[in-house]
Amino acid sequence: MAGTQVKTSAADAGTLDIPARAKQVATIADEHAAAADRQGQLSAPVVEALHREGLYGIWVPKSVRGGLELDVVSSVKVIENLSYGDPSTAWVLMAGALATGTGAAYLQQPAVDELFKGDRLPAIAGQGTRPGTAVPKDGGFLLSGAWSFASGIRHASHIHTLALIEGTNEPRIFVLPVEQATLIDNWDVLGLRGTGSIDYRIDAAFVPEAYTHFAGAASSPRGGALFTIGIAGFACICHSGWASGLARRMLDELAERARGGVGRTGSLAESESFHEQYARVEASYRAARALVFETWGGVRETLDRGDALSHEQQTMMRLAMAHITWTAHEVAEFVYTTAGTLALRSGTIQRLFRDMHAGTQHIVCAPPLFRKMGQVLSGLAPNKQWAFLDLIDRA
Repeated sequence: MAGTQVKTSAADAGTLDIPARAKQVATIADEHAAAADRQGQLSAPVVEALHREGLYGIWVPKSVRGGLELDVVSSVKVIENLSYGDPSTAWVLMAGALATGTGAAYLQQPAVDELFKGDRLPAIAGQGTRPGTAVPKDGGFLLSGAWSFASGIRHASHIHTLALIEGTNEPRIFVLPVEQATLIDNWDVLGLRGTGSIDYRIDAAFVPEAYTHFAGAASSPRGGALFTIGIAGFACICHSGWASGLARRMLDELAERARGGVGRTGSLAESESFHEQYARVEASYRAARALVFETWGGVRETLDRGDALSHEQQTMMRLAMAHITWTAHEVAEFVYTTAGTLALRSGTIQRLFRDMHAGTQHIVCAPPLFRKMGQVLSGLAPNKQWAFLDLIDRA
């Protein structure tokens, strides 16, 4: 995705739709992607562009300052467009937008008033799995624990983190200033290096009650039907768009080099075997992407009617996400193998290949999830309901 840095004025930002704004940022992110990969965090111009275009606010309620409350289909396109430019930038944004948006939606009003009072949206990052412990104390909690993979925390003002309340085991999300955590500089990984997804530790930090919310919250006092999809729904949007954008970029990179007529990739232009393989992989990718947009188009229609999502829709959100992720992995394998030593050397294809393999290590596409989805879709879990990535007895 070549191009020069595109700057958008405040007036321009108001006339561009949100996915188009994401394309603007993707152009800048593409220019800085190699540097982010080397330095283990996004470059300052990329972070500034994310804020300037208001992308941290895509899931902030419109009633909150800076909130866009973007519909689910457009949301997938935003993440997809960013991932096409740089998967690390998309990963940082999707994690930060999820934490920032759900904080604005689900936290109590005093916390929202304080967090969102400035001209610039807060950037909230952290970890929503492997819970810590919260001990009730004087109108709040003493939060302790150790968490890994806090994507974008180097660029964050606040942390969003999961803990279980001592005595009840209720899972809650806690939001607190990043200064209250100890950041651990340990990001030495294969791919998604630009995300800076380092570990962090918190030792008995006080978090007021207003800065916490139930981890399974599925309604908002200040937002519309969008927020009934809960954190799990936003995560499905994130990973679906991320995999789709990355896979599209890899196919385009390979095709561009085949048309270039130089070296091994240039010789592919005359290869009937390549023509056939490319068509088959293209079809697999497009089919997986179509499932994503079919699924989220149906979800948007349901939300627009004011209806609750069905158990099947909840399952299909997860299936579409996992399926596009593993299809993108297949795309990456095909592109890497076909490109030969071009992919082996430092460059865009190599970086995207590494990023894709990092993405498949996430819990949202692990084999146990497929097994649970298979139970539902085959009618073998009639009395179960989804709780994030798990099936539990229906209440």
